[in-house]
Amino acid sequence: MHVLRTPDESFTKLPDFAYPPRYVEIPGGMRIACVDEGPRDAPAVLMLHGEPSWSFLYRKVIRVVVAAGLRAVAPDLIGFGRSDKPAARTDYTYERHVAWMGSWLRAQPDLRDLTLLAQDWGGLIGLRLCADPELGKRFARVVAANTFLPTGDVEPPEAFLAWQKFSQETPDFRVGRIVKGACVRELAPEVIAAYDAPFPEERYKAGARQFPLLVPARPDDPSSEANRRAWQTLRTWKKPFLTAFGDSDPVTRGADRLLQDTIPGAAGQAHVTFERAGHFLQEDVGEELGQVVVDFIRKTR
Repeated sequence: MHVLRTPDESFTKLPDFAYPPRYVEIPGGMRIACVDEGPRDAPAVLMLHGEPSWSFLYRKVIRVVVAAGLRAVAPDLIGFGRSDKPAARTDYTYERHVAWMGSWLRAQPDLRDLTLLAQDWGGLIGLRLCADPELGKRFARVVAANTFLPTGDVEPPEAFLAWQKFSQETPDFRVGRIVKGACVRELAPEVIAAYDAPFPEERYKAGARQFPLLVPARPDDPSSEANRRAWQTLRTWKKPFLTAFGDSDPVTRGADRLLQDTIPGAAGQAHVTFERAGHFLQEDVGEELGQVVVDFIRKTR
C-alpha cells in the first residue's frame, strides 16, 4: 500500500486551530493524527468527523468542551487531515476504516467512559465501534449529529445520490468549497483554505473521492450485513443516546427520528434540532453544539 503524508507546512495557517497533533501508529505502519486537549483524567468526548472534512471541523466544539473542564479528542480519519493517506482508491473500504479506528482506540487504553460525538461518516464508523462487543464498553453515551447507520435496505435520499454523482464526475473536487456549500452560514476565506489544507494535490484526495461510494446504498452492499448486525446491538443500547441535527441538511433529514424511535437509550432525552444549521453544523452552530454535549454529559453522568 503506497501511503502519502501531507507536508506539515500545509497546516501553518489554520485559523483558531493551534492545537498540536498527537500521532498514533496503527498496525500496518500508518499514522493517525489527533487533537487531544483538556485534562487527561477528565471525561473525554471523542469527536469523529466525516467526508470530506477533518478535525478542524470541531475547533468551536473543542473550545467549549475544554472550557467546561472536559477532555476533547478529535482524530483525523485515515485519508484526511494530518493522518496518512493511502494513494489508491481501492485501498479504502468501509470495513478497513472501522478496523483502522478500532486499532487506534485499542492503542489508547485510557480512553474510556467516552462520549461519542459523531457527524456524517463519523457516525457510520463510530456507531460500528459502539456496537463492537469489546470496544462498545468504552462508550458511556452518544451524541449523533447529522448522521446515521445505513444498511442499503432503504433508498438513499435524492440529495445523497446527487452528491455521490457529483463526487465522481466533477474534475475539480475542491474540498473547501464543498464544505462551504453544505453550510448555511458564510465561511471566511481562511476557513475554506483550512479545509483544503490536507489536500495539496489531487493525488491526496483518494479517500475523499472514494468515501461517497462506500456508503451502503443497496441491500447487497459489502458492508450492509455488518451494519445490520450493528443495528441488532443498537436496538438494545440503553446508555444515553442524544440526537442533535441541523434543520437544513437534506442528506440526513429524518434520520434523527429513526434513531430516536429505534435506540432505547434515546427515550426521554432532550433531543435537539438546530435552526439554520446545515450538514456541517459544527460550522453553523459549533458553540451551541459544544454546549449541548457538555450539558448532556453533566445530566447523564
